[in-house]
Amino acid sequence: MKIPEFPLRPGRRALTKRTRLIFAVALVVGAAILLAVGALLAGSKKAPIRSVTIPLADRAASAQLIRVAEAVGFRPLGQGSGVGQVEGEPASAASTAAAGLLAVGATAPGFTLKTPTGAPVSLASLRGKTVLLEFFATWCPHCVAEAPHLHDLYASLPHDRYAFVAVDASSGDAPSVFAYHVYFGLQFPAVIDPRGFPVTFPSHGSVGPVSKRYGVSEYPTFYVLDARGRIAWRSSGEQPDALLRRQLQAAATGTATTAAGKGSSSGCTANCTTP
Repeated sequence: MKIPEFPLRPGRRALTKRTRLIFAVALVVGAAILLAVGALLAGSKKAPIRSVTIPLADRAASAQLIRVAEAVGFRPLGQGSGVGQVEGEPASAASTAAAGLLAVGATAPGFTLKTPTGAPVSLASLRGKTVLLEFFATWCPHCVAEAPHLHDLYASLPHDRYAFVAVDASSGDAPSVFAYHVYFGLQFPAVIDPRGFPVTFPSHGSVGPVSKRYGVSEYPTFYVLDARGRIAWRSSGEQPDALLRRQLQAAATGTATTAAGKGSSSGCTANCTTP
């Protein structure tokens, strides 16, 4: 069988050198534009929303309080060196207590303060339980470092025997304290101890009247009270988790100790500035 013949003709004319150069430049420019647009789109993406569950103590918040608290935009401030390092240490690494705190064995001054949602919390209503009082400020990096540890410590203890109360001692306003409390998901109540005009995070306010009665001059300051409302232990600055647990359990069993730590203070004074 004879193979058919196909005429061979010259193909398409080759592109000129100038045309090839124009195409190459166009490709490079196009790629650069695509990269620039991609970078702009990536940079314009919003930070992922931090999903939180409102703690039981804050469920009565009004829609207005929630909106204002969101506008506060609470975020932990820069911690700096020496912050958040003692919590995992042995109990012997405790901070030295600030001067002026109430004496061990004294009856804790009574108070009734309100949560950001307006619910009253009375110290007298907690009689029969071992109580941890934390005096804090929303702007204090040492308080921020303690917050997740207090969350876990509270969750690990039986709530029919132990109660925690966080007292905002720096005259923070309700939205700021609410935002702080919700951010860390704290399941125990935070109450406000205002003096004069309340301030919004991250502003520093005056030490509240109840906090003054407790001799608070540094944040955080801790008191452990026994079931009869007597002071079993107190100290200021960040504390080892092991020490707080030990002092709470000792107060619950009537074996509290007044031994002080040998470390230096690890907390914010009432007038200290954040890093």
